[in-house]
Amino acid sequence: MSNLFESFRFAERAERTVIDSYRDGQCVASYTYGKLRDMAADYAAELDRAGVKPGDRIVVRVEKSVEALAVYLASLQRGAVFVPLNTAYRPQEVEYFLRDSGARLVVCDPSDVEAVASVAAEIGAEVRTLDSSGQGSITNVTGDRNYDIVPREDKDLAAILYTSGTTGKPKGAMLSHANLRSNAEALKELWRMGEDDVLLHALPIYHVHGLFVGCNQMMMVGARMLFLPKFELDSMIALLPSATVLMGIPTFYTRLLGDPRLDRDLVANIRLFISGSAPLLAETHVEWQERTGHAILERYGMTETGMNTSNPYDGERRAGTVGFPLPGVELRVTHPETGEELPQGEIGMIEVRGPNVFSGYWQMPEKTAAELRENGFFITGDLGKIDERGYVHIVGRGKDLVITGGLNVYPKEVEIEIDAIPQVQESAVIGLPHADFGEAVTAVIVLRKGETLEEADVIAALKPRLASFKLPKRVIFLPELPRNTMGKVQKAELRNIYAGLYKA
Repeated sequence: MSNLFESFRFAERAERTVIDSYRDGQCVASYTYGKLRDMAADYAAELDRAGVKPGDRIVVRVEKSVEALAVYLASLQRGAVFVPLNTAYRPQEVEYFLRDSGARLVVCDPSDVEAVASVAAEIGAEVRTLDSSGQGSITNVTGDRNYDIVPREDKDLAAILYTSGTTGKPKGAMLSHANLRSNAEALKELWRMGEDDVLLHALPIYHVHGLFVGCNQMMMVGARMLFLPKFELDSMIALLPSATVLMGIPTFYTRLLGDPRLDRDLVANIRLFISGSAPLLAETHVEWQERTGHAILERYGMTETGMNTSNPYDGERRAGTVGFPLPGVELRVTHPETGEELPQGEIGMIEVRGPNVFSGYWQMPEKTAAELRENGFFITGDLGKIDERGYVHIVGRGKDLVITGGLNVYPKEVEIEIDAIPQVQESAVIGLPHADFGEAVTAVIVLRKGETLEEADVIAALKPRLASFKLPKRVIFLPELPRNTMGKVQKAELRNIYAGLYKA
């Protein structure tokens, strides 16, 4: 039972390099564990001056920088609750998060101060700034550093992460010191992370993937990170030979595959490629292995739980699956309506239980009760199955299930068949309102560059491979699918755009 901050053992690693920071392909600064610790201590003193007490919420909406990471560490150190926000949120949208969290401090870009000042004043929150270059009022140190670490219990909150939520207001998932620590410890063992590893870090740090899976894990083992502000293809190509691990989203891998410079020699130093945050197409997995000699390790997690499953480090990393539950994590598949556990191989609702599972939604007891069972199992909202070898398959979100003419259609099984058509790059299957069927199966398709295909061609190709009720009633062709910043296809957006497709 201790503050997560202590797990990073800054003092004994003071001389080791923790981050090489890159901009425009050039290393602009290197930071040792000792230097990062000093930065956190500077900002911890600033938190004290802002009146932040243990348990107070710090809302942070800034671009990725080493200084932003140090703000997170300062929040942990002083026992506050870190609330990172997606930088895609507009300043006006931040008002909801400030009010809902009851923030004591907000850290934002200098250009956003005017937009948040009145709300901050109304709720009694201090405002500090931090720009994309790591400069701002929170970095203007005027007093002594504070190295004191506030003791924390396992159950004490370390962070609140708001889910993007496609319906209703965003929900704040409450994550404790124990949640974050247990997940990082399980992953570092499973993925064999050590102090000699070098992580190529191009993910945002307002998200579970980049901050908790990436930074927490690397700092826990004393490893080093090559910090890019975002995915930059030329920079990634240039830095791959210097890294041992890449954590990415599927888009990273498809973009790298599109560059002729990617070959086995380029990635000879890499021992592990990890993908998550969105489903990895099986064909991407296969093409990557053929091109580089490496099998991508796909895993499955979410805001409320951190990581739940992972393909094995040793053994087969099966394309189209997310592997096995992490040590200490229980996973079951249940009937979406009754909650009854289903036999192996049947599709149902994925539920998980373990030390990684959050304690509930901030100030939403009804939502918490609806999704977190009394026995500790969290209802993920994801549909999936466990195959005969124990691998977990995700077939879609529960809300994405299409019920057409009273029959259930799982989008993933239709998408797999569509993606097998040679001219198709990727697809998304959604259900749209239909007067006769309730919902109509509808395919949205992105074609490979230079390819052509007609709606009738797609239907004809699918007829021998799918039951008639699973066939798309219509096919829509788009140049690309809408995605969020973590690469997830936004099916809710597609449903909204084409909601009237079948209206007379």
